[in-house]
Amino acid sequence: MSGFFEEVKRRKVYRVAAAYVIAAGGIIQLASAAFPAWELPNWALRLVIVLLLTGFPIALILGWAFDVTPQGIKTTPASAPRANLRRNLLVLVAAGVLVSAIAGFFLLLPRASAHKIDKSIAVLPFENLSAEKENAYFADGIQDDVLTNLSKIGDLKVISRTSVMPYRGKASNVREIGKALGVANILEGSVRRIGNRVRVNVQLINAENDEHIWAEDYDRDLTDVFAIQTDLAKKITGELEAKLSPDERAQMERKPTENGEAYLAFVQAQNLGCAVEDFDKLKQSEQLYERAIQLDPNFALALARYSQLESWFVHTFDPTRERREKARALAERALQLQPDLPEAHLAVGFSYYYGDNNYDSALREFEIAQHGLPNESEAYFAIGAIQRRQAKWAESTANLEKAVSLNPKDIFPLQNLAFNYQMLRDFDAANKTIDRGLQINPAGVGLWEIKSKLAIAEKGDLSVAEKAFQTLKSMPMTNEEKLKIASGRADVFLLERKYKEGLREAENFPDDLLAPIPAALCGKYYLIGFARKALQDEAGARAAFLKAKDLVEAQLKQSPDAAEMHIQLAKVLAYLGEKDAALIEARRATELLPESKDAFGGPEIAGGVAEVHAILGDNGRAIEILDGLLSRPSGVTVQGLKVNPIWDPLRNDPRFQALIDKYGAKA
Repeated sequence: MSGFFEEVKRRKVYRVAAAYVIAAGGIIQLASAAFPAWELPNWALRLVIVLLLTGFPIALILGWAFDVTPQGIKTTPASAPRANLRRNLLVLVAAGVLVSAIAGFFLLLPRASAHKIDKSIAVLPFENLSAEKENAYFADGIQDDVLTNLSKIGDLKVISRTSVMPYRGKASNVREIGKALGVANILEGSVRRIGNRVRVNVQLINAENDEHIWAEDYDRDLTDVFAIQTDLAKKITGELEAKLSPDERAQMERKPTENGEAYLAFVQAQNLGCAVEDFDKLKQSEQLYERAIQLDPNFALALARYSQLESWFVHTFDPTRERREKARALAERALQLQPDLPEAHLAVGFSYYYGDNNYDSALREFEIAQHGLPNESEAYFAIGAIQRRQAKWAESTANLEKAVSLNPKDIFPLQNLAFNYQMLRDFDAANKTIDRGLQINPAGVGLWEIKSKLAIAEKGDLSVAEKAFQTLKSMPMTNEEKLKIASGRADVFLLERKYKEGLREAENFPDDLLAPIPAALCGKYYLIGFARKALQDEAGARAAFLKAKDLVEAQLKQSPDAAEMHIQLAKVLAYLGEKDAALIEARRATELLPESKDAFGGPEIAGGVAEVHAILGDNGRAIEILDGLLSRPSGVTVQGLKVNPIWDPLRNDPRFQALIDKYGAKA
């Protein structure tokens, strides 16, 4: 090898190598500073580095073969046998390649590693710069379509619209927003519409250092708005170097509708539909979806989202056959128009889930939807919701956590994640999850309701509920939220055995406000009956229970397969002394929703059956059911049994005390 080094020194290859390294380093430094200013893509700098690394072995070969003399460039004369010359040249090439490879590892790998986090993005609401403020929905439409297009790209992480909408109209601190949403990039934009012209300005910003990565201005005819949105999504995808499959590209290039008015109605409907607990806003959303499909009967995306809203009505407010059939018809119509539309599969899945309790069929549709909507929080939520009903608690929790990560500012996924932990009696995790929600919305009535119930279930502690009432009493609320607060206060009075106060609270519920939610109206009279019976007002209790019976039976005519209504009727009949009828209804509820079919909703029905047996005086059967529920995931806890007056008929039974002692020790 000594001959090799002497030959390298004689041919002045060291000088060539040193000069090349200095020059290449300078070029890389210059490119690193200049390329971002020229708005060149990130891969341009890496290409320069690769070319310079490739040129290093070539420069060594040229330095070996030639020499610069006063007479010009001449071939360097050989001073060793031909065999040694060939060997030395091979060693030189190998050394050059090795040095380039090592340098490439240290130059390119950190850049590639740092670049991985760049594939997460939040699309903030676009600012409306038009003179007409009603054009705000037009700006929302452009933002929504860009977000929708990006969310279908599996190589990106895209935050859901529910989590970005709170930033509308607020001065944005990009770094804080990026940290709050867990993304490395923020897209901001503004829209100005004048007559039939539209001007869109967007900028992609690095959320970690507040640097502008890329910006674009569009000044087009109104008819080109969907082309603008598609072009935006493609350019952002390119800037983030996300892989785009042929299917994803095709989805991106498809216009949702050719009718601009229909699209604006659709966007307004989506905005209102985010208020999942506000019945009035949901009704407005329903009307706007109806308008969208009237304007464009082939608007498949609007049909799909309309169907999903109808399924939510079935699940939450109005579980009637008409609603179920409407939800299914809308979803199937969307699927017929666009068989590969992921949102249509999501809608069909929810119609199976909320409408039929057909979990296997729903899961198949949700999995198809999730494949086409890799960044859709709802898809992960839906799969997680089904998995817990199948007793796949770990898988369910993982999917709900994923839903939360894609929609970190929406309390709905957090509430459902807390339900999982509550069923598993992991109260520490449940409380931490709800506290995350309360950081987002300190006035969230549903969040305080869950937190109060967690304290009762874990410790029999009613003070959290009292704190919730004090916190919320000065907050602006919808009618539904006011009713929920009043109902919660009545429930707490009953748990405290303050039956007069509970009765007064329940009787103050206005029937006209409860009428749109039949289950709530029935609940009012059941609660009145329970309080009057505890106060030994048998006549008043019977009148209230008869009223509740009429209400539930009327509702069952509309929804004969609603297990929760059958169990409610069973409890009412038990208090009315109609034992055989009560047991028939309890059996029917269990047949409709057994724990073997539904590990999430089934235990609640089983708990209701235990209540029926306790009311009827069959202590042994009630205790047997409670024993089973305490041994597996359910909402039943020892502390809950201790505090709830529904179980007072069992308290003097030694078997009940033995049950409390058995599971109290385990807790």
